[in-house]
Amino acid sequence: MLILKSRPVGTGGLQTCQPNPNTHSTIHVTEFTYLRCQHFLLILLLSGLTACDNLGNESPQQLSEISNNQVPFTVAATDTVPRSWFSAGKGAFDGEWQAYGADIGSTKYTSLDQINAENVDLLEIAWRRPALDPYYNELNPNQRYSSNWNGSPIVQNGIAYITNGVGLVEAFNPGNGETLWVQEPVGGEEGLPGAPTRGAAYWSEGDDQRIFVQRGTFLYALNALTGDYVDGFGDSGRVSLQRIPAEFERYRWGGVPMVVRDVVVTGQAMSDTFANKEAFRGDVHAFDARTGKLRWTFNTIPQEGQFGTDTWQDRSWSYTGHSPVWALFSADAELGMVYMPISSSTNDMYGGHRLGDNLFSQSIVAVDVETGERVWHFQTVHHGLWDFDPPAAPILMDITVDGEDIRAVAQLTKQGFVFVFDRITGQPVWDIEERPVPQSDVPGEITSPTQPFPTRPAAFDRQGAVVENLIDFTPELRAEALQIFNKYVTGPLFTPPSIRTETGTQGTIQLPGSQGGADVQGAAFDPDTGYLYIPSITSPFVADLLPGNPEITDLAFTMGSRRWIAGPRGLPLFKPPYGRITAINMNTGEHIWMVPNGYGPVDHPAIAHLGIEKLGVPGRPVPLLTSTLLFIGEGLTNLRPGGRIPPDMPVAIATNSGGPYFRAYDKITGDVLWEKVLEAGTTNAPISYIYEGRQYLLVAIGDRNHSPELLAFALPAN
Repeated sequence: MLILKSRPVGTGGLQTCQPNPNTHSTIHVTEFTYLRCQHFLLILLLSGLTACDNLGNESPQQLSEISNNQVPFTVAATDTVPRSWFSAGKGAFDGEWQAYGADIGSTKYTSLDQINAENVDLLEIAWRRPALDPYYNELNPNQRYSSNWNGSPIVQNGIAYITNGVGLVEAFNPGNGETLWVQEPVGGEEGLPGAPTRGAAYWSEGDDQRIFVQRGTFLYALNALTGDYVDGFGDSGRVSLQRIPAEFERYRWGGVPMVVRDVVVTGQAMSDTFANKEAFRGDVHAFDARTGKLRWTFNTIPQEGQFGTDTWQDRSWSYTGHSPVWALFSADAELGMVYMPISSSTNDMYGGHRLGDNLFSQSIVAVDVETGERVWHFQTVHHGLWDFDPPAAPILMDITVDGEDIRAVAQLTKQGFVFVFDRITGQPVWDIEERPVPQSDVPGEITSPTQPFPTRPAAFDRQGAVVENLIDFTPELRAEALQIFNKYVTGPLFTPPSIRTETGTQGTIQLPGSQGGADVQGAAFDPDTGYLYIPSITSPFVADLLPGNPEITDLAFTMGSRRWIAGPRGLPLFKPPYGRITAINMNTGEHIWMVPNGYGPVDHPAIAHLGIEKLGVPGRPVPLLTSTLLFIGEGLTNLRPGGRIPPDMPVAIATNSGGPYFRAYDKITGDVLWEKVLEAGTTNAPISYIYEGRQYLLVAIGDRNHSPELLAFALPAN
């Protein structure tokens, strides 16, 4: 067993692990990354340069000779160095909400406490705002838009900004929700249709204040005070993000541009349907915030001469594609580092045409924001076959472990782990073990013999399609669950996908499934207590493969239906809770509490007599953390049947199906202090801020039966 050692307490250095030559190359770089970064920081002090990987091919010994006894680079806030540089991992400040996720460290935290445990039951709806401003309805009264409005506001200098139901920016008064300005669609009415995105980003330099938003195939820069397109940025205020041939795939994303210093970083979403083994990469691009010029590109699959090509056998890096950052970025402006959760490469359930560990697929990669050069990385899944992308923005946190202060970053995963690293060096805070995992019997596939398992914190959700995880409410239900279970390939975490046949098994039951565990909703971190609050779901799916048709594809195997799977009598197959919240003390790695989020099928006739209070629901809500409370909804309501939901599965227990409740939890105990039944489920990341002395809490709701809107909660005005 290979163990990647954590940073030794009190030394500030690294304990070097000695892997054998056959172990994963993702481990090797961390043996001397800390030295590289110290060297990098010394260069910063001496010359103002910001490259790290540009140092060349120095040996660990050379780097050690250069960098011994150097200290991290720090700067102080000045008129030209904004306070936001120092807020990563600290939450929102000055009573506003500076970025999606509160700060660019994605804590989802504010220290506000006007709304607290003593008065939360007095909350009322102060105002509502529709997902589409009436101005757009005048342009086109029949304009349609998604009921899943996931846009979340930011609040800067007394103005709130949100991406609407078609992805355009609207600015509004944070105190009453009234519109201040709206973004004009390029092309007028013809340019109005579009998809929602999660939000916009703010940047300023002196009097120049800008809002950045990705919509369709463009990155836009808007004047933050007027909404006008910024002259001098790209072509009339926009730059194209279509960097691969549109005939292969049209650029799309649902994320938020990451603005760090004077750089705007963008990801992209790519199709999970793979036509062939050859595809284009989902590279990360960064643009100058002033001019829109391309600053750098990071190849998410390394190319000729770049680090990591040796993790792709037979030069498969040269034709394999995808691996985008479809989720969200985090960053530390003071360090000048961006943290990227990179997803899976082409044909994410069969890898016989891309043997090897496949960097940087399913990795967290830290890069220099000025140059895009890699500083450190860690691969959370080797040779991915499970769709276990790192699905959420890494979370920046300052923690104290065994008496040592650590500037850390935590990456949640679909498989239910929290990987925690020193965010400067990439060194694990706690040991990460390479453990043997089940191997594939699919022709042509060579599975990684081991996968990384963090020793702390323990997994936050149920792992493994194994008998002991099946429901056992009654002996009869357990027996019926076994009958279903035995039709599939099953096993512990990382049991590979299998071929579905008419006479054999129907594929592999995978738990957690392709949407977690954790997912894009991420978690919330309290910088005062060091507690991390993670919403997750226990939701399996069937990882089934079908032989590729050589007349239409050169893939030996393609993914099957990937359906969710139900248990007996319309109940889930595995034990509850089906949606949960887990609180973890990140100073110790210990779990503090876990509670079900939502009621779930407690009234089902087969189990109603048991008197179970809560089973949880498998929706994917986003948390909001304040000084005193944890707020969270239950996620989407009134999902459409069909698609990945099989006919024998009630929609209410299917992955993503939530409920209409919005709650406040006690952060210390997990007790519910307040709950409100809304007209529909929550759809966005809620936020909180102070405006003219009054604290507001904003959350979006909507579904097929309720037009999406933004609700503003506040205490009574008197």
